[in-house]
Amino acid sequence: MLCLTAASLAAAQATPETASTASAPDSRPRVGLVLSGGGARGSAHIGVLKVLDELKVPVDAIAGTSMGAVVGGLYASGLSAVEIEKIMSTLDWQDAFRDRPPRTDLTFRRKQEDQNFLVKFPLGLRSGRFLLPKGLVQGQKLSQTLRRLTLPVSHITQFDDLPVPFRAVATDLETGAAVIMDHGDLTSAMRASLSAPGVFSPVERDGKLLVDGGLSENLPIDVVRAMGVDVLIVVDVSFPLMARERLTSAPVISNQMLAILIRRDSERQKQTLTPNDILIDPALGEASSFDFTIVKRVIEAGEKAARSEQQRLAALANPPEAAQRYAERREAARKGAPRIDFVRIQAGSERYAESLNKLFDGTLGEPLDPVDLADRVTGYYGKGNLEALDYEVVTDDMGRRGLELTARRNSWGPNYVRFGLNLEDDLQGSSSYNAAARFVLSEITQPGGEWVWDLQVGESSRIATEVYLPVSQSSPYFLLPHAQFGARNVTVLDDQTPVAEYRVRSFEYGVDYGREFGNRGEIRAGIRREIGSSRVRVGDPVLPTDDFDVREYFMRLSYDRLDDVNFPHRGQLASLEWRGERTGLGSERAADRLAFDWLGARSWGRHTTVLWTSLGTALDEAVGDVRTLFPLGGFLNLSGLKSDSLTGRHFGIARFLYYRQIGRGGPGFLDVPAYLGVSLEAGNVWNDRHDASFSSARKNASLYLGLDTLLGPVYLGAGYDEGGREAFYLFLGRTF
Repeated sequence: MLCLTAASLAAAQATPETASTASAPDSRPRVGLVLSGGGARGSAHIGVLKVLDELKVPVDAIAGTSMGAVVGGLYASGLSAVEIEKIMSTLDWQDAFRDRPPRTDLTFRRKQEDQNFLVKFPLGLRSGRFLLPKGLVQGQKLSQTLRRLTLPVSHITQFDDLPVPFRAVATDLETGAAVIMDHGDLTSAMRASLSAPGVFSPVERDGKLLVDGGLSENLPIDVVRAMGVDVLIVVDVSFPLMARERLTSAPVISNQMLAILIRRDSERQKQTLTPNDILIDPALGEASSFDFTIVKRVIEAGEKAARSEQQRLAALANPPEAAQRYAERREAARKGAPRIDFVRIQAGSERYAESLNKLFDGTLGEPLDPVDLADRVTGYYGKGNLEALDYEVVTDDMGRRGLELTARRNSWGPNYVRFGLNLEDDLQGSSSYNAAARFVLSEITQPGGEWVWDLQVGESSRIATEVYLPVSQSSPYFLLPHAQFGARNVTVLDDQTPVAEYRVRSFEYGVDYGREFGNRGEIRAGIRREIGSSRVRVGDPVLPTDDFDVREYFMRLSYDRLDDVNFPHRGQLASLEWRGERTGLGSERAADRLAFDWLGARSWGRHTTVLWTSLGTALDEAVGDVRTLFPLGGFLNLSGLKSDSLTGRHFGIARFLYYRQIGRGGPGFLDVPAYLGVSLEAGNVWNDRHDASFSSARKNASLYLGLDTLLGPVYLGAGYDEGGREAFYLFLGRTF
């Protein structure tokens, strides 16, 4: 009763606008909601909102900072607390904080690159200096997630016109001043408020470079107060200060310093609260601001804290009829999606205009489908040359609604370098390694051409270049001239006993012409010439050597819908390749070779099974030399045998793999996805195709631990051969 009296007194002293609202038939104080920043701890705001919805407490104004701006913005857009809880609890936060689209959504060219180079992110290269992005995360996926969730209200540009008036707080990176966003694009406002410096790249908005609002105003009490409210509900999820005995390392001390700076302004804001205002401080302890696996637990803590103030909150509830009108108004704002009448390209994005217009023309005349729109954005972003691809729903002078597209080139591009490393040790004194780098000069032509240089040193040396030339921005056809010099070791065996090791050196050049089938696959054909020699490196020096000049046709059909090349969980990968030497081209002989590879993966929960088969054959029985022999042996290629310890003119192998993701309470061991696996393998090599049979195949098995690291997959395993041989592996590099 005391709370109601105090609230009524506050209403009587309100501004004229507020007083007119309070004099309505359902006269009540206007309620403002303040949501602080706090990263993952900000999920507690959802628990508070659940209690407000349950008690029928209306919210007349919201201001939020960082995660508080995200939760507050979604609620202001008309989503209920239960809907936001479902979104936050089911969202794959690890994936949301990655800019790279799922591998299945990458362009086919980027998928091919994925199979050869291990480090998962490219560095920029300009004027001889390596360049890094402005943040570890560019926020592409997070922005598109927020776009999808707020699409029904995307046409609203004044935040006072949202179902609940809203403000988001960010910090001007140049001046350090707080920036209060009350108009414009809702998604970019939430995204800017959340942009922790160094983690997320800054957001450019209204000519300012914006970062996390927690740096300037983590608890925006004064912002909501200025929106003409009578009573404040303030939710503070700031990280607590640590005791002296916990301040034992530089990172911890740095975090403490930041917490002190943030709390100083928050405490100043709290001093302005009146007895009528309600402060909710969820008991989150030292729950991490960065651990989004705790979302459900944090929501529960927010709900519990709100229930401790249930009596005071209930005093602010709407009468039944007013509560019904409030709910209907919020729901009505989210019914239907805007219909798009035009597409236009924002200034500065003109170089991508042709392909973007073609890509988004299919949205004209229809209500926007958020799933279809997300697929279009993700597919184009998967080309890999853009820092951001975004859209806004805008209204022109004629009142028509349209999409305004922004494609921002990578600020650390357009030239990139990627690194790769392959290391194998049998733990018995034998080891090999290869290190590689790829230099990419992208967008050398308007349609998106690339000039690529590869350099590899180690057991197999290689220097190569190719020029990828799409016919146009929207055409699936491409031309690919290429050349390379390489040197590799080939073991020659007699009855599977090593008798010599040859060093094969070659220079190859040619040109391919191909067609991509979306991002699923491609077919390419070409003509190639390879000149080289094979010389005895280890063995009897009187063994024969060979000089060759091969001129051949080439064709390859490839398909790739695999979700991961390191540890696939679902999808398929396949390739069929033919090479044909022809005397009509100037080759010394006519010969044909075929190679086929197929892999399929399927998962349920933490468990994954993989079927994988590879075949190769020389179609001309009388033709064969060192350089055309197929090798087998090594991890997952008859794991009980040493690497490449079998060679022949024909080969076949089938594998069955099972692995389980291990580790408790997180995505993997030491925050790295970890897997415990076994394999069953059957295969062999043959010099005569008629000898090939399942009965003559060698049966092998392996047991291994795999880690999916930033440098590529790492395996520690043991292999066993039916003949009693065994091999041990410490392996870094590609296997599939």
